[in-house]
Amino acid sequence: MAVEFKDYYGVLGVTPKATGDEIKKAFRALARKYHPDVAKDKKAAEEMFKEINEANEVLSNPESRRKFDQLDADRKTGAETWSPQNPGHTGTRSAGRGATSDAGGVQFDGTGLSDFFEQFFGGGAGQTRGASPFGSPEFNESRMRSEATRRGHDIQGDILITLDEVLKGALRVISVRRTHAHSGREEPETYRVRIPKGVVAGQSIRVKGKGGEGANGGSAGDIYLRVRYAEHPDWQVSVSDLMGVLELAPWEAVLGATVQVLTLDGRISVKVPAGFQQGKKLRIRGKGLPVDAANFGDLYLEASIQVPVSSGKEEERLWKELAGASPFNPRPSQLDV
Repeated sequence: MAVEFKDYYGVLGVTPKATGDEIKKAFRALARKYHPDVAKDKKAAEEMFKEINEANEVLSNPESRRKFDQLDADRKTGAETWSPQNPGHTGTRSAGRGATSDAGGVQFDGTGLSDFFEQFFGGGAGQTRGASPFGSPEFNESRMRSEATRRGHDIQGDILITLDEVLKGALRVISVRRTHAHSGREEPETYRVRIPKGVVAGQSIRVKGKGGEGANGGSAGDIYLRVRYAEHPDWQVSVSDLMGVLELAPWEAVLGATVQVLTLDGRISVKVPAGFQQGKKLRIRGKGLPVDAANFGDLYLEASIQVPVSSGKEEERLWKELAGASPFNPRPSQLDV
């Protein structure tokens, strides 16, 4: 089964020569436009938001970006190192997403990640573990009774989780398409997977008994979905805390102000004290991600003072008047000559 190549530069609307800052800027602009919370067509926006996140995850990481560039170059030149019919050339031992093994092929839908990403940059969706029955405790316990009894393979994949889902929890519908190695027959199955509130990146969500079938009475394996956080355009995660930027006008920083901030859980009013400096942080307790059932991390807002790009005549006159009246010197260590 062929794996479709993804043009991540095209998804973000940048060229292969784009700098890291240009990639970040393109991602944030698109992520704000297509975030499901603000888009009118939520279904279409959700799909685009996932594509944008996937492209950003690859291109914002220098190592994975080099790997992508090499794959793209191989694809364009027809080099054997790129083979969509056999994408496991990278050395990943996989039993899914286009590849086959004794366990057959496995493909996931509804995880928020494409086959292309999973095969080359993810944890290898459809990858089996515990393929040898000799490593299974269940097998060892019953080996003397029946060496033919074997537990089924576990299947591993990745799942992309938004910060909104981390905050509130969610119920996701995951489709698993199994292609049997010998018959080539494909059997689609659909499962409802509960995303627990406060799920941590790197944690695996277990779908019990939905992995490979056991042999001769052996129990079925499990599906393990490794959690990846979808990057948010406004918030960065630090354990259970959220880090963001608070953009302020010069007069708000000087005089103090009460400003509205859109958090994951709705709008809140934030009081900015007078004389608030560039780069200084405000801490809002309990507005981060869940730590446990009763406690939450904090929200940190770093001041970014914005200066008007241009001014009208009246504004310019007032700025000049202020400059003449204010004794403030931003360079006190420098003596005027």
